Amino acid sequence: MTEEIKQVEEVVAEATEEVVEESAVVEEASVEAPAKKQRSRKKRVETQEVKQESEWKEQVVQIRRVTKVVKGGKKLSFRAIVIVGNQKGQVGVGCAKASEVIVAIQKAIADGRKNLITVPIFKTTIPHPITGRSGAGAVMLRPASQGTGIIAGGAVRSVLELAGIENILSKSLGSKSPLNAANATLEALKSLRPFSEVAKKRGLTMAELLN
Repeated sequence: MTEEIKQVEEVVAEATEEVVEESAVVEEASVEAPAKKQRSRKKRVETQEVKQESEWKEQVVQIRRVTKVVKGGKKLSFRAIVIVGNQKGQVGVGCAKASEVIVAIQKAIADGRKNLITVPIFKTTIPHPITGRSGAGAVMLRPASQGTGIIAGGAVRSVLELAGIENILSKSLGSKSPLNAANATLEALKSLRPFSEVAKKRGLTMAELLN
């Protein structure tokens, strides 16, 4: 009888240990669950921020080492020209200087976002021909039919791509400086007028204006 009682007590003790272990596992799981939820929420927030930031694209056009003559000699720095746009009708050109290349690019991106313009796009191209000037540079832009693509090069192509224009003809006149070309393209795009605005000024409908 005593042996049977001992066996029963051992079985009961083992069962209680298993129950305690299972309860501990359940508690750990319940503690880890909210932590996992918080991590998943953080990941979702981070992915949403990344998606919002990915709408804007930056393209470095030129990085050049420049010097400034000061009293003690020459001060070296880097100048960066960056085009910023969302390919949905907004684009800007930024130019900045710094002692390091990365800092210069970051400052140029911030400058480009401050100077954004809205481009009126009509059927993947521009509404009408236009010529823009900046300094000694000039850029001529002409509308193009579907499938033509972007006929441009250098800084002009970067501005047109990030503006969201898909079909256009262009010709760079005058200065070959990337900064002058980019600013001239920006001036041309800024001077564009949509058909709706012209029709309002003339007191016509869109159908009458286009016909």
